[in-house]
Amino acid sequence: MRLRKDRIALPSGTIIDDYYVRESRGFSAVFALTPDGGVVLVRQFKYGIGRVVLELPSGFVDEGESPQDAAVRELAEETGYLAESMEFVCTFVPDPTNSTTLMHLFLARNARPELEQKLDATEDIVVEVVTLDRLRGQLRAGEIDSATQVAAIYTMLDLLG
Repeated sequence: MRLRKDRIALPSGTIIDDYYVRESRGFSAVFALTPDGGVVLVRQFKYGIGRVVLELPSGFVDEGESPQDAAVRELAEETGYLAESMEFVCTFVPDPTNSTTLMHLFLARNARPELEQKLDATEDIVVEVVTLDRLRGQLRAGEIDSATQVAAIYTMLDLLG
């Protein structure tokens, strides 16, 4: 990730000399379905907000890596799960005002726990598998509250019917 300072001209003609934009390669999020229809989630502490969050397995796209490769890697590293397929669903723009970051959403089918987790030094992840009904309840109850995660999960629930 990189922070850049631009001088911009707004459509109104206003000039802003110090406009900061975060640049990144983006990140991938995985809606992983197990053979029995469960959804793989991760519960982990997020330093930026200072608390534990519940979300889809997600992570930044590394240099030279495709979003799909990042999805496969992050699912395996964070959860130990491998999937029979990894299908691109859509791309979200999390913060179009101050960032170039894109979130790439993937559907993993027939995900099974086959590996040991391979966590980064900053990660302490608990894997949870929930039913679709439980997932809907967690969304409604605000247990999953990151805007990008909520959008991704509702997109998948709509897609799956």
